Amino acid sequence: MTFINYAAREINCKIVYYGPGLGGKTTNIQYVYDRTGSATKGKLISLATESDRTLFFDFLPIEFGAIRGFRTRFHLYTVPGQVFYDASRKLILKGMDGVVFVADSQEVRMDANLESIRNLEENLKEHGYDLKRVPYVLQLNKRDLPTAVPVPEMIAALRVKNEPVFEAIATRGVGVFDTLKSIVKGVLLDLRSR
Repeated sequence: MTFINYAAREINCKIVYYGPGLGGKTTNIQYVYDRTGSATKGKLISLATESDRTLFFDFLPIEFGAIRGFRTRFHLYTVPGQVFYDASRKLILKGMDGVVFVADSQEVRMDANLESIRNLEENLKEHGYDLKRVPYVLQLNKRDLPTAVPVPEMIAALRVKNEPVFEAIATRGVGVFDTLKSIVKGVLLDLRSR
């Protein structure tokens, strides 16, 4: 749910990075944060636990131009990867404008990817969203690992609709900005169509 601040002439959009634990959600946002100019970014807030790098969320506002005289500002969040933090996942999804699913390409993580996508669909439904209708991008992360599942197999197993798919190595920044640009474009197109 986009928030419009008329006094500041600003449109605020929320993008949520979703996926299994340690799949690269936080790494994506950290990479974007580190390479974004200080004039266009806010503060990065990361809450870490021993079992997962991100317990609640990372927060990063970025400005991407104007719509009808209003500046657009994107807030990027990650959800905790472990299923037992489901209440936090649901809370973070509330009011989202777009989702990036960060899949872990390792063969041993395919079940976790599938479980996480099912969980995403269920949690979106609880908020009245349909994954097939919201701006959505699939990122296949960790493509550099020797146990990476071939891309066609991952797409066949994980693609929900005809969403854009990007191969990534988030630790090196490969595919990170392509993924971000794609979800931003999807959110902006969705906003303009309303």
